[in-house]
Amino acid sequence: MDLLEGIQSRTSAKKLDAPAPSAAHLEQIVRAGTRAPDHGRLRPWRFTVFEGAAREKLGDAMANCLRSRVPNSLPEHLDAERGKAMRAPLVMVVGAKISKGKIPEIEQVSAVSAAIQNMLLAAHALGYGAMWKTGAAAYDPAVKELCGLAPEDHIVGIVYLGTVTSAGPLVEAPIEIKRV
Repeated sequence: MDLLEGIQSRTSAKKLDAPAPSAAHLEQIVRAGTRAPDHGRLRPWRFTVFEGAAREKLGDAMANCLRSRVPNSLPEHLDAERGKAMRAPLVMVVGAKISKGKIPEIEQVSAVSAAIQNMLLAAHALGYGAMWKTGAAAYDPAVKELCGLAPEDHIVGIVYLGTVTSAGPLVEAPIEIKRV
């Protein structure tokens, strides 16, 4: 697949199933992420992969996050929150490990966003589907801790990877270019 064709045809999946990317493909996907622009060469990205039963740990952390925000959450709401970790056979939490210093925090987070976009394109080129999500769990200290991140770090994306069983729509966005 040519690069521009891949960019123009990539869309977020609605539903993903097995198989997940193989170990070799996952390495290619992550390596593509590490080729993102990175002011100061800080390499702020951190990748935490949850596969198989390990997704239950993430699901429990997501449910606990909901319980801490809404103490009287109904069991079905907690189950739905827990089930989010089961949306795909592989879930990768992509975080920004923030380094204090001359490189602004926003630039470090932006580098991780660019890394995720590279990863989504790489997954697409390898024949996999992906969804980039966040939600309240991305801001929860316990979820961050599960992923080896400190409270001041950021979860930039919860990336779901697998084989597309239901594709999302390819939405054309209007292009507006202001020339000065």
